[in-house]
Amino acid sequence: MEIQVNGGDIKTKVNFSREKLESPIEISEVFSKNDMMDTIAVTKGHGTEGVITRWGVTRLPRKSHRGLRKVACIGAWHPARVSYSVARVGQNGYHHRTEKNKKIYLIGKGSSLLTNGEFNAKTNYDMTDKNITPMGGFVRYGEVNEDFIMIKGSCPGLPKRPITLRRSLISPIGSMAKEEIELKWIDTSSKMGHGRFQTKSERLNYTGPLKKDKIKNRIF
Repeated sequence: MEIQVNGGDIKTKVNFSREKLESPIEISEVFSKNDMMDTIAVTKGHGTEGVITRWGVTRLPRKSHRGLRKVACIGAWHPARVSYSVARVGQNGYHHRTEKNKKIYLIGKGSSLLTNGEFNAKTNYDMTDKNITPMGGFVRYGEVNEDFIMIKGSCPGLPKRPITLRRSLISPIGSMAKEEIELKWIDTSSKMGHGRFQTKSERLNYTGPLKKDKIKNRIF
């Protein structure tokens, strides 16, 4: 992804780019915990959708023989054109969107960068040895091995689509922005369905060795 360099004159931008050339930029150099940030991404695409799904209009009565999932009247005779505010069929999703003022809950170190005895999903209230990747990995993504950032709320786009993160252009001054967040517990159960166990050892303590484990370890 190409990202524009802002701030200062051209000479300052060139010098900054030369310093960062072929070297990683740590996320802690830009953001810190409890900051507010904006997310810019392309949303999940759904193709051509009707007015019910696309705009959430009400279905017509059952006896409408010309169709139910439609808009009955699309405007008056005059002005002799369809207003932009009338719900119509068309592309749903795959739109460029900016969501503002997301609270940063956690900036964690990747599991591939952790030393022995370090875990990135531990808290002061939950001392279980576990990493941020849930049981079975994140759906349609896999394992989180690099540095990560946890934000409040949802984020546009697919699991593997690039997302631009930037500092808030208009920094909020409300109580939510000034709030100091302290995470007490991070859920690492499986996101494939109804997750039950937080770690692999917890699952084995409940179920005992599985058949594939017995075959692998030759336990009969």
